[in-house]
Amino acid sequence: ADKRCFGTYFRVGFYGSRFGDLDGVEFIYKEPAITKLSEISHRLDVFYADRFGKGIVEVIKDSNIVDRNRLDSTKAYLQITYVEPYLENWERRRRPTYFERNHKLYRFVYATPFTKDGRAHGDLKDQYKRRTVLATQYCFPYVKTRLRVVNREQIILTPIEVAIEDVQKRTRELAAATAQDPPDAKMLQMVLQGCIGTTVNQGPIEVANVFLTNIVLDERGKPMDKFQNKLRLCFKDFSKKCADALQKNKKLIQADQQAYQNELQKNYIEFTKRMAPIVGIRKNRCSEAHALEVMHAAAVAAELGPVTSV
Repeated sequence: ADKRCFGTYFRVGFYGSRFGDLDGVEFIYKEPAITKLSEISHRLDVFYADRFGKGIVEVIKDSNIVDRNRLDSTKAYLQITYVEPYLENWERRRRPTYFERNHKLYRFVYATPFTKDGRAHGDLKDQYKRRTVLATQYCFPYVKTRLRVVNREQIILTPIEVAIEDVQKRTRELAAATAQDPPDAKMLQMVLQGCIGTTVNQGPIEVANVFLTNIVLDERGKPMDKFQNKLRLCFKDFSKKCADALQKNKKLIQADQQAYQNELQKNYIEFTKRMAPIVGIRKNRCSEAHALEVMHAAAVAAELGPVTSV
């Protein structure tokens, strides 16, 4: 895996007449790779406080759309948001390496969760997401460490689209951890724990219960709703990647970690059994779960030792 650190990016918005020509302007700042949001916020707060005076500068803590009518005209406001480089799927295919995906960057994305009743977070069925894509004047890396934003696009994701993104993200993390060379057992186990650990096992199942329980099928047996069909396919891919990760982890663990592996396998078996009637996994598509079930039973038998008559 490529361990090079290419940078961390933040969107900084300037609001208030004290900024002059910068009022309402947005920039993308490129910072060292380990920079945290709190660090750049503190640095810019101190810098502009020295310029305008104490108590004049305020940092807006959220990434919501700024309502300029609610701002104090005597103050200077900074809105600072962590952003990530944004590449379309076709761009990712053309940029297979980590290096290529961190050069010639001019679009960046951040997401803002919201519900229709005004809260940031709600139940799965009520959780929307506003995805904002920003385009800069030039590409990073550049001679300057900040570039002006010249275009912005906003896309509203519905609750089921938010769920699809979450499952896809987990699946990518599993695939990356499984394919890492040389293998990183700790990273693989951390990702597995986040996907099928006992404390989070309800997450994917709850998503399926909310969005896939009332499916209307067409004559071919596929969901008529394209998002329900996409989520169903995402879950099948997620299940396969979980099985691959468990098989890889089994080869990497030490003897004292066998009980942990057994617990993960047990969780996965339970997960597939509960998901099968919801997602529509047929019996002949459950080979991974069946193989792991056999492995799990053999491991338990090995722990118990030979059966003796009393």
